[in-house]
Amino acid sequence: MSKKILVVRYRFIGDMILTIPFLRNLRYAYPDSQIDMLVAPNSGEVIENCPYVDNFIYFDTTRKHKYENGSGKKQSFWHYVSQLRKGKYDKAYVLKRSLSSALLCFFAGIKERVGYDTENRGIFLSKKVKYDNIRHEALCMLDVLEKDGISIKDNYLENWIDVKSEEKVQRLFEENKISEEAIKVVVSATASNPNKTWDINRFAQVIKYLSDEKKAQVIFIGAPSDKQIYENMNYGVNLAIPPVNLCGKVNLKDSLAVLKRVDFIIGNDSGTLHMAASVNTKVIGLYGPMPFEKWKILGDGSIPLKADLDCMPCYLRKKCPNNKACLNLITVEQVKQAIEKIISV
Repeated sequence: MSKKILVVRYRFIGDMILTIPFLRNLRYAYPDSQIDMLVAPNSGEVIENCPYVDNFIYFDTTRKHKYENGSGKKQSFWHYVSQLRKGKYDKAYVLKRSLSSALLCFFAGIKERVGYDTENRGIFLSKKVKYDNIRHEALCMLDVLEKDGISIKDNYLENWIDVKSEEKVQRLFEENKISEEAIKVVVSATASNPNKTWDINRFAQVIKYLSDEKKAQVIFIGAPSDKQIYENMNYGVNLAIPPVNLCGKVNLKDSLAVLKRVDFIIGNDSGTLHMAASVNTKVIGLYGPMPFEKWKILGDGSIPLKADLDCMPCYLRKKCPNNKACLNLITVEQVKQAIEKIISV
C-alpha cells in the first residue's frame, strides 16, 4: 500500500552517507510510496542525488556547525512542525536520536513514529527500538527497519555524482595541471572536532613523502575555513609536486566528484572518509577517541590505523588527560606502510 513516509536524519556528513543503505532497503519495501527526508542544509548535499528519496526538506534551525549553515533565513522548530503537518505523513522513521526530533514528528501529527528509545523520548514514539552504542551506525539504522517488520536485502554504500560537479572538477583539474597519470591522493587533515585530528606536522611529513618519493599529486578539499590550515602546513619547499588546495572552491557535491577521481584518501575519522567510501575510493583512516566498530568504513579497500589503549573509546566526553595518546601512537611510518600497501595493489 502506498504511503507518505518521512525519514528524519539531519546533522553531520557521515550520518548522511551511512543512511544510504537504510534508504535503499526502505525503497525496496515501499517501491510506490513517497519517501521524503529531513536533512541539514549543507551536509544533506552529499546524498542530494539519491534516487530512493523523492523530496529533501532542509531543516535549518541552527548555525552552530559549518555543515548546518543554510543560505536563507533560519527557521524555528515550530515552522517545521507546521510544514510537516501539512505534508500529512503516514509514518516517520526518526533516525536522529534527540528528544527534539521525536517531538517534531509527534507535534506534526504523524501517526506512526519509529525510532530509537534514547534521551527519554520513548513516550513520543509509537514503536521504540533499542540503540546499540557499539554496533556500526549503518547497521543500527537497518535495525530500525527490521524492528518495523522490513527484511534487509543488503547493506553496501553507494553514491551518485552530480554531472555539473563532474564538469566543474574536470575544469579545476585542468586549471591546476593535475596529471591523469599521477597518483592522486586527497589528504584530509581536519575534522568536525579538533580532538579527533592527527598531528598536523605528521600530516606534513606524509605529504612530503607522497610528493617527493611517490611523485603523487596531493589534493586538499574542505570548507573555506579549512583553507588556511593547509596553507600553514610546514611540509617544506620545492616539493616535487606541490599540493593543490581546493578548500572553498568545491562544495560537498563537488568533493564527491574529486574523491571519485583520486586513487585514495588519507584522513582523520570524519565524514569525508565515508564520502570517499561511498564512491568506492580506497581509504587510509586514522582513528582515535570514537568507537571504531561504530564508525569504521563500510566495504572493502580501506586500511584503518589505530592504537589499542584501555581508555579507548572515550567518546570525547571529557578532556583527554593523555594528550590524545590514541592518535599520537599512530606513526608516520605506519601511514607510509599503508600507502605502500594501497599503491602495490
